[in-house]
Amino acid sequence: MGEKKMKKIYLKLFMLILAASTVFADGGVRNGTGAASQLLIPVGARGIAMSGSTIASSTGLEALYWNPANLGYDSGTSVMFSYMSHIADIGVSYFGVSSNLEGFGSIALTLKSLSVGSINITTVDNPDGNGRSFKPTFMTLGLTYSRMLSDRISVGITMNYISETIDLVSSSALGFNFGVTYRNLANINGFNLAMALKNFGPQMRYDGSGLYLNATPESLERGQATYKMTAAAFDLPSTLEIGLSYNYNFNASNGLQLTTTYQNSNYYADEYKVGLEYNLNSMFFVRGGYAFTPSFSDNTDYNIYGITAGLGLKYDLGGTAVKVDYAFRQTKFFDNNHIISLQFGF
Repeated sequence: MGEKKMKKIYLKLFMLILAASTVFADGGVRNGTGAASQLLIPVGARGIAMSGSTIASSTGLEALYWNPANLGYDSGTSVMFSYMSHIADIGVSYFGVSSNLEGFGSIALTLKSLSVGSINITTVDNPDGNGRSFKPTFMTLGLTYSRMLSDRISVGITMNYISETIDLVSSSALGFNFGVTYRNLANINGFNLAMALKNFGPQMRYDGSGLYLNATPESLERGQATYKMTAAAFDLPSTLEIGLSYNYNFNASNGLQLTTTYQNSNYYADEYKVGLEYNLNSMFFVRGGYAFTPSFSDNTDYNIYGITAGLGLKYDLGGTAVKVDYAFRQTKFFDNNHIISLQFGF
């Protein structure tokens, strides 16, 4: 397929994502009113260490959260495990497996779950607890397909099944992520451009026996009756992201990568993210990043996250590529976040 034809395809893909961005037109009015906020919890130590600015440079299974298109550049089979100590003693576990099928593209299956622990049930009559407790469950199961359209352009789509259960009510929905990445843009080696539209799908609404209640109507002739409350429906926390990355090699042993991402959201204010990664012999990595929200510059309490940093190690173990990454994210009001990731490539 000719380069000129590929550029036309690439342009059409980007125009499609830009057209879809109209769903964010009134995002400022709806800030904080999205459903399934678990979708906004990132996974993977490398991307978090660089403040989430890696949609144009992420690789492997970690790329699925940031930009599914980047999976198309991978070869072979990979397995990934990741864990984050999130705010308020919440644990975030992530597992993924992917494989490149020659001539077809790459596919991946991922699972993210939150561990919240037990919560005591309190009522008006028993404000200190009624002896019962429940364990909320939050889970996202993802299926991804990614394919290279040329040696530079890759596209990808992820379908997420989102499930949430809180005591006697639950909700589920399907959400979709779309991404496209162009590597070596303008024939500049190491200069990448990417766009991603994430968490796009129908509204979520809670339902279940927990919404039934007994009450006495105004007319006492009927006595007490059972009523069902209808929970409000909310949109998924959709985001549109545009990112750039550039790799610069000082020599054969030392390299530097700069990443930037702009994120527009229907759930939160716009964010600008920047990250930096230094690598030694493509084996040892040092990372840092920061995300800035101009709308909240006068009230920093709205953004509870600060600087990010991390380390990485990549080595070959008997023909198996092993990656170990760690990330730190500064957090206000809660304990700081710590993330560890382990990847195997075959």
